[in-house]
Amino acid sequence: MESFHHVSILRDVIAEAVARTGEGIFLDGTLGGGGHAEAVLSRITEGSRLIGIDRDPEALKAASARLAPFGERFVPVHGNFMQAGEILGSMGIGRIQGAVLDLGVSSFQLDTARRGFSYMQDAPLDMRMDPSAELSAYEVVNGYSQDELTRILRDYGEEKFASRIARFIVDRRPVKTTFELSQICTDAIPASARRTGPHPAKRTFQAIRIEVNGELEGLGQAVSDLISLLAPGGVLAVLTFHSLEDRAVKQAMQKAENPCTCPPSFPVCVCGKKPLGRRDPRKPIEPSAQEIEMNPRARSAKLRLFRATDV
Repeated sequence: MESFHHVSILRDVIAEAVARTGEGIFLDGTLGGGGHAEAVLSRITEGSRLIGIDRDPEALKAASARLAPFGERFVPVHGNFMQAGEILGSMGIGRIQGAVLDLGVSSFQLDTARRGFSYMQDAPLDMRMDPSAELSAYEVVNGYSQDELTRILRDYGEEKFASRIARFIVDRRPVKTTFELSQICTDAIPASARRTGPHPAKRTFQAIRIEVNGELEGLGQAVSDLISLLAPGGVLAVLTFHSLEDRAVKQAMQKAENPCTCPPSFPVCVCGKKPLGRRDPRKPIEPSAQEIEMNPRARSAKLRLFRATDV
C-alpha cells in the first residue's frame, strides 16, 4: 500500500486548538492520512484517546499503520462523521474534549490514481470515498439527465458554463475515464475563458464528487451535532476548501453562537435557548503564504474554530 505522510494543512494550529485541554476523548471525523490525528495524539495525555472516523477503508488502514505507535490511545472506526453522535453513543461516549473535520477529498484519495478523483491522472470514473457505496461518478455522468447535470455543476461546482458542459457530456456518452471527462470540460469551455483561472475540469470534478458522496447534505446539521457533543471549553475545528462548505459551517456555528428564536421585536429573550459557545476567532484562519508555497492544495483552505462555553 502507498504511504501518504504529507503534511496536513494548518496541522499545528488545528492540533493546538483541539487538544487545548490535553486530556479526555478527542475525535477526528475525517481521518484521511492521519496527519491531524497524529498531531493531536502527540499533544494529549497518556490516558486520553482519539477516535478516528473515515468512510474510506483504505485510508483507515493506512492511517492506523501510521498511528500504531500510539497503541490503544487511537481507536479507528469505519463510518461517516455525519453519524458521529451515533458512533460515539454506541461506544458509550457522551462528551468529547475536541474534534477536527478536514472536509472534501483527502490527499490520500487524490494521490491514489485508480480511485478516479483526480483530473490529472487517468482512471475509471469512480470518486467514491467509500468504495462499497452504490453511486459512483460513472453513474452520475452517464445516468443523470442533462438538466440534472447542469444543476449539479451549477450548484456544487459554481461552474459558469454548467449547461454547456452538461450538454457536451450527454453528447459524448458513455464517458468512462477521468481523462475523457477532463477533455470534455476543456472542449466545452470557450478558449478565452480557459486562458485564466483554474483547470477547466476542476469545478466539474468537484461538483460530481460532492454529488457522489453527499458531502453537503446534512453538513450543517453534522457541525451542529458535534458542537452539542463538546464538553465545556472543548473546541471544534473545521477545515473547508470551497465556499459551499464554508458557508454551511459558518451558518451552523453562528446558530450555535446565537440560537435565540425570538422575534427581533421582543425586548428580551423568552425562548430560553442559550449560546453553546463562540467562534474563536470570529473570522476564518487561512494558511500562510509559506504553507501555500509548500503545499498548493492549501490555497483555498479556511479553518473555523468553535469553542464551547467553559461552564
